[in-house]
Amino acid sequence: MGKLDIQRTRKLLQDFDFSTLFVEELGWSQPVGRQPLALTVEGVKYSGRQLAQLSGVVVLEVTADDGQMPAAKTRAALHKEIAKHHHENLLIFVDRERASSLWYWVKREGAKLHPREHLYVKGQPGDLFLSKLGAMVVDITELDASGALPVTEVASRLKKALDIERVTKKFYREFSDQHLAFLDLIEGIADDRQRRWYASILLNRLMFVYFLQKKGFVDGGKLDYLQAKLAHSQTSFGKDRYYRAFLWPLFFEGFAKPESERSPETRKLLGNIKYLNGGLFLQHAVELANPEIRIPDRAFENLFGLFERYSWNLNDTPAGKDDEINPDVLGYIFEKYINQKAFGAYYTRPEITEYLCERTIYKLVLDKINTPAITGVVAARQYDSMAELLLGLDAELCRELLLKILPELSLLDPACGSGAFLVAAMKTLINLYAAIIGKIKFLNDRSLDAWLKKVEQEHKSLSYFIKKRIITDNLYGVDIMEEATEIAKLRLFLALVAAAQSVDELEPLPNIDFNILAGNSLIGLIHVDPAKFDTITGAPATKLAEPMVAEPGGFDFGATAAATRKDLQREYRNQKSTEKFTRLLEEKNRLIDTFRHTAGYAEDLSTMRDAIETMKREAVITLNKLLLDEFNALEIKYEEATWDTAKNKEGKPKKRALTIQDIEAQHPFHWGYEFDEILNKRGGFDAIITNPPWEIFKPQAKEFFTEHSELVTKKTMTIEDFEKEQSKLMKDADIRVAWIEYQSRFPHISRYYRGSRQYKNQISVVNGKKAGSDINLYKLFTEQCFNLLRPSGECGIVIPSGIYTDLGTKQLREMLFAETEVTGLFCFENRKEIYILTTFPLVKDPVKIAAQNAYRDVERGLIK
Repeated sequence: MGKLDIQRTRKLLQDFDFSTLFVEELGWSQPVGRQPLALTVEGVKYSGRQLAQLSGVVVLEVTADDGQMPAAKTRAALHKEIAKHHHENLLIFVDRERASSLWYWVKREGAKLHPREHLYVKGQPGDLFLSKLGAMVVDITELDASGALPVTEVASRLKKALDIERVTKKFYREFSDQHLAFLDLIEGIADDRQRRWYASILLNRLMFVYFLQKKGFVDGGKLDYLQAKLAHSQTSFGKDRYYRAFLWPLFFEGFAKPESERSPETRKLLGNIKYLNGGLFLQHAVELANPEIRIPDRAFENLFGLFERYSWNLNDTPAGKDDEINPDVLGYIFEKYINQKAFGAYYTRPEITEYLCERTIYKLVLDKINTPAITGVVAARQYDSMAELLLGLDAELCRELLLKILPELSLLDPACGSGAFLVAAMKTLINLYAAIIGKIKFLNDRSLDAWLKKVEQEHKSLSYFIKKRIITDNLYGVDIMEEATEIAKLRLFLALVAAAQSVDELEPLPNIDFNILAGNSLIGLIHVDPAKFDTITGAPATKLAEPMVAEPGGFDFGATAAATRKDLQREYRNQKSTEKFTRLLEEKNRLIDTFRHTAGYAEDLSTMRDAIETMKREAVITLNKLLLDEFNALEIKYEEATWDTAKNKEGKPKKRALTIQDIEAQHPFHWGYEFDEILNKRGGFDAIITNPPWEIFKPQAKEFFTEHSELVTKKTMTIEDFEKEQSKLMKDADIRVAWIEYQSRFPHISRYYRGSRQYKNQISVVNGKKAGSDINLYKLFTEQCFNLLRPSGECGIVIPSGIYTDLGTKQLREMLFAETEVTGLFCFENRKEIYILTTFPLVKDPVKIAAQNAYRDVERGLIK
């Protein structure tokens, strides 16, 4: 297959020179017929001009005499007429100004026709469109004697263009080995969890810099900067000094401080390094807690040796070499690497993430734009699709979208993993921004022109500005694994710097430490009672100044006449408590907003971040106590598993009262504190898009004992053989203690999931009996998404087909059908040859949810 010239292809696409694009860049043949097709539909004349052809497939540019883009029904009618002349075709509808193009191809399934439309508007960078064109590239040496390409080869090529697994599996195997070796070489961190976490933090920084150097953005374009500095460190500073003598100054002075703030020695050591702000290059909590970290040079030699065997590309473009690594590939690598069944972290294919994000976000935006008519005042505004909306953009719509609707969207993934859905959501919003900005140039609107001029004056890269705006203001993610949140932030940073075409276009990275957070999405307070927060024992030590207000008798006498003095005093205390908690949140939100949008250098950011973290630590003490009160109100006890040594089997569990340590062990995520503005002021998130874990929440013996016996890993092991092996393993005291501790984690949390009001739809009753006693995490996430959405919000979720087939989901289904509107259901079948897409948008009136269901393969790592 020929290689796509990205720069020239991009220019031809942006110039709307589609004929040259297909013939000279994609390698298609010249058209056979030069005479345009003359067509008339609904009284309007159209012309279909051939641009190129290949193996009987003809590309035609279709224009209307009136210069307008035809409506959906008209496009279908035109395709039907053109198909009489050219059965297989690709139509490109273009308007008179050659500012908008709609690429129209029809998929055939027997007698059924399924139109596929892709809009490209002048001014868009075209990155996503290039991915579609990459599959169409043909080299002349591949054509047969008749100038055609076999259909089987075309099919194989399309699969190859869309399939990254062969590359990633190879890189994954090598990366896994190197990651483990790297982990073993880290010294100075006693805690295993922190050491593993730090390995990911450091690897993320290194890969970010590696991508930058391969893009030519480090020290005047040095493509082997990290490797060269490793050699320099060994000759100048001696063995095993690279980590401390070079990487620390690079991270915490080079990228974290403006050049004027660096010492002369550091400037000489590092060379020309672009200041990129803090966030990724602030000292991490693990580094602050472990100041004596040491890593030998050979850890980096091995790592760079792996990196050098692959081509690194930031642009996520297709048709690259088989050894090419890009951010999407890294997403697969990391989600597979951190894939632990205890956490349910799984990879979601780009085809699914992008489709679900487009469907969910486009529906959300259309709902905000579409308005009913007011008789005699204003006409209805109704767009059936995003393509129709973008084709019909005027100045008023552009202003509404650009300045109000898009900047205020809040998009959440509560099980974000490595950030696949967050990146896909960003790409979806980029498409909208690009189409709007591209249209501005043709509207001659003074205010829009002034806005665009100001942005272009202040930012050298418009694309960089848009991406940074989206990442900072629109995207939110939570995951129970700290490693996953670090990776999600890295992928967003990589997607951002990919927008820069030169090092001068780089701007400071966004500070999103409080957008992407670690915690247990299923356990925590969604809404916080302000009075209880302030009156509970151990309220936060953070002192907030209270305004002096003169009130007779210390409380408001304007209360209900029948109230007693005691009632009035209680009301006053509650009022003051509410005011204090509100001010705590206001101060926290003010600091976070400043942190997100500041471009100050690292010392300022560190101070601000530390203040926010201190406030949070103090607040969490009280929030966890409030959560413990909820557990106690449900009469939940901690059930400690025991072992009967005489019988060599499990004994009767010991019950005790829950402690605050039991709550802390769950790593609760208190939504009502972390995202209180979104939940309290806006009523919830605008959209939630996620692929949550599907595991059943209960002890998994085979999973546990896999870590202790190679025999258990055998898939052919019978139940009887497993029980014998388990009995033998339990004679080991250390394994027995670990098993008891493992089993003790589940009972009290299971009771909470069954009894908590926020999960009231988890238990189904069929014929007077409870059905489906197992607690499945996807069911909990589905209901939690419902809890977190605002009225009229949208949710796209990938879940098993059991949502609409199992007896145990009956109550959950009833909630979805009674309180939401199901807007779409698509199902994947778990076969290698075929998979069927099914989405299950669940939408509430007032909340709208979209859901997507899929079967998983045996490994449960991929959808196939």
